[in-house]
Amino acid sequence: MKEYQTITEISGPLVFAEVDEPIGYDEIVEIETPNGDTKRGQVLESSSGLVAIQVFEGTEGIDRKSSVRFLGETLKMPVTEDLLGRVLDGSGQPIDGGPEIVPDDRHDIVGAAINPYAREYPQEFIQTGVSAIDGMNTLIRGQKLPIFSGSGLPHNDLALQIARQASVPEEEEGDDDEGSEFAVIFGAMGITAEEANEFMDDFERTGALERSVVFMNLADDPAVERTVTPRMALTTAEYLAFEKGYHVLVILTDMTNYCEALREIGAAREEVPGRRGYPGYMYTDLAQLYERAGRIEGREGSVTQLPILTMPGDDDTHPIPDLTGYITEGQIYIDRDLNSQGIEPPIDVLPSLSRLMDDGIGEGFTREDHEDVANQLFAAYARGEDLRDLVNIVGREALSELDNKYLDFADRFETEFVDQGSETNRSIEETLGIGWDLLGGLPKQELNRIDEEFIETYYPEDAESETAEEVAAD
Repeated sequence: MKEYQTITEISGPLVFAEVDEPIGYDEIVEIETPNGDTKRGQVLESSSGLVAIQVFEGTEGIDRKSSVRFLGETLKMPVTEDLLGRVLDGSGQPIDGGPEIVPDDRHDIVGAAINPYAREYPQEFIQTGVSAIDGMNTLIRGQKLPIFSGSGLPHNDLALQIARQASVPEEEEGDDDEGSEFAVIFGAMGITAEEANEFMDDFERTGALERSVVFMNLADDPAVERTVTPRMALTTAEYLAFEKGYHVLVILTDMTNYCEALREIGAAREEVPGRRGYPGYMYTDLAQLYERAGRIEGREGSVTQLPILTMPGDDDTHPIPDLTGYITEGQIYIDRDLNSQGIEPPIDVLPSLSRLMDDGIGEGFTREDHEDVANQLFAAYARGEDLRDLVNIVGREALSELDNKYLDFADRFETEFVDQGSETNRSIEETLGIGWDLLGGLPKQELNRIDEEFIETYYPEDAESETAEEVAAD
C-alpha cells in the first residue's frame, strides 16, 4: 500500500491527486487530513499519472498536505442476516447505537448482473394493503414499480404504509416458497432530519423495523454518499434474497435527490452536460440500479423495487421520470388534485400502470375475477372523468340518467376505493369486494368487460332491482 502527498486540486466533492502507478477504477481510498481525521473516498476517474477521487464525508479539512492511501479494493458492504432491525447511515455504518456489525461476508456494492437466461419471470402477487395498487396496478414479486410524486405530496406516508403492510398472502405461497420470509430494505437519500424522524418513529411504533434494514442519508450529508446509498441497500437485498431466501421489498426515496447528486458530481468533473444539465450517462446509471430487481431460477428469494421520485414541477417529461419510465415496468402516480380533496393515498389510477399485473393475478394467485374487475373499474372511472369535463360546460341536468350514474361512480370510486387512510390495511378480497359494490351502482348491461359467470356470482343482488328501471328509461 502506497501513500501519496500529491493532491493537486480540490473541487467540490472531488480531490485530484498525482500517482506514479496504475490505480483501479472504483478503488477505495483513505485520506488522512493534517489534523488526524481519516476520510473515505472512491476513485471516480483514473488516467495516466492522475486520479479523481470522490470523498464520501466531504472535502472539508483536506488540503495539499493530506495523505492519500489506495487500498487496492472496491467498496464492499458487510452483509449478515443480523442487519435486520438495524439503522445505518448512507455508507453502511450503524447509527442506531447498536453493536458493530459482524459480517458473514462482504459483497461488492456494484453487484453482479443477473444472467437474463437465469431470470425467472415475475408472476407472484405482493399485497401492499393499498387498494389503488393491489386492485388496479398490482405489484409483483421481482418487479420494479416506481412511484411518481411531486414536491409536498404525501409519498413518504405511502412508502411507510407499504413498508409496514407489504406481505405475501398465505394462499400465494407454494412449495417453492415454504419457509420464505418477507423483509423490507428502506433506502433514504437526501431527506430532511424531520422526514428521517418521521420514518423512524413510524418504523418503531408499528414494529416494522424488526423485519427491515434502514439506510439513512440526510440532506446535510455529502452528496457523494447519495450515490452509494442505493447500492448499499440493493447489495443487502440481494444477499437476503438470493442467499437467505427472503422476499425483499426495496423502497428507495428520493431518486430525484440521487440524480441531483449525479449532476453535482458531473459538474465538479466538468463533464459535458446532457438534458437539463444531467449527465449523459444517467440512463445507464439508473438502469444499473433498477435492473437489480428480479428473481433467479433455483433461488427462493426475490428482490422487488419500489423507487420513489419527486417530479420537478410535476413534469413527467423531466429526464428523471422519463428515463425511469423507460427502464421500469410501470409507474404509480401521486395526484395533487386528489391530495387537495383529502383523498389518502392520492393515487391517480388512470395514468398509473403495472405492466406485469396481468401475469400476477387470476387463477392460482388471487380471485379469478381480479383482471375483469380492474378493467371494468378503469373503464367506468375513465368515463366518469370525461363526463366531469362535460358537466363544466353543459351542467349535470343536461346529462342522461346513465351518465349521471357514471359521475356518481367516479365520486364513489375516489372516496370509497382509493381513499382508505394511511392506517387501513385491506386484503385483496376486501379490495375486490369494494370494487364489486361500486360496480353494483351500474346496470348489468354496462359491465361489458366482465365474464358473465363472474357477474352472476358477484354482482350485488340488491343492485339489480335499483338499476333495472333506470336502464329501461335510458
